[in-house]
Amino acid sequence: MAISSMTGYGRSEGAFEERTWYWELRSVNGRGLDLKFRLPPGFDKVEQICRKRAQSVLGRGNVQCNLMITVSDGKPSFQINQAALEQALSYLQIVAQRVDTAPSSGTSILAMPGVLERFSEEPSTEDQESLYEALNTSFEDALAALTKAREAEGEHLRVIVAGLLQQIADLVQLATDNPARTPRAIQDRIKKQIALLSGGQTRLDEERLHQEAMLLATKADIQEELDRLRAHIVAAGDLLLAGQPVGRKFDFLTQEFNREANTLCSKSNDPSLTKTGLALKAVVDQLREQIQNIE
Repeated sequence: MAISSMTGYGRSEGAFEERTWYWELRSVNGRGLDLKFRLPPGFDKVEQICRKRAQSVLGRGNVQCNLMITVSDGKPSFQINQAALEQALSYLQIVAQRVDTAPSSGTSILAMPGVLERFSEEPSTEDQESLYEALNTSFEDALAALTKAREAEGEHLRVIVAGLLQQIADLVQLATDNPARTPRAIQDRIKKQIALLSGGQTRLDEERLHQEAMLLATKADIQEELDRLRAHIVAAGDLLLAGQPVGRKFDFLTQEFNREANTLCSKSNDPSLTKTGLALKAVVDQLREQIQNIE
């Protein structure tokens, strides 16, 4: 199983007797799993079953699950609420007796709150379970389509993340091979700095110079940071092959990558090494942006 994205879309359609419907599932990034269902009234049992199924398949993401049901003619069915209509007409008569107003049209009466409502007739008892089963099966199809879309986007992310990890590995190797890290290079820099400050006099105690160079080399040593970066690269590569949601683990790893890159820059004693450290930080930022989409 490859990594999955948290972004995806799934749709399915179905029909049962006079009813037709479609499920629409949309998923975007989220810290956890947040399922929001929008179903017509009277289908609470369907929502309960579908919610449990989605929780067993999806690990993270904000997921909208919408069910739209129509009658066989393809148009939403409406009905007049007789009690609300009688009440509205009664109020209109009272108003007409006290205020000289133009008669209300049928359109304006139907537009009053509660008069016209969507028809949500429950199926007969013998057909109810069959309808629920058909809706659940249709939801499974939409969920499968959503999962497939998330996996396809996840494969695209895997390629991008693998490329960024290779860039990080290349920069780590570049920092490792940087000649400015050697004690000899540090000695040369000390000599140049002293010569600049002393007006060109370069008489130095070689032993003292060596000690100072070793001290600076120890303070500026980045070998531990380079070793940890390599270990993080290996761990990230393993996560790309994991058969489970790894987004949170990747998020932690990017924090560790960023910490080591910051330390490398702070210890740098040469412009070329600083340049490599800054390039490393830029790639780590790109990696962090990409893994925000991983489940």
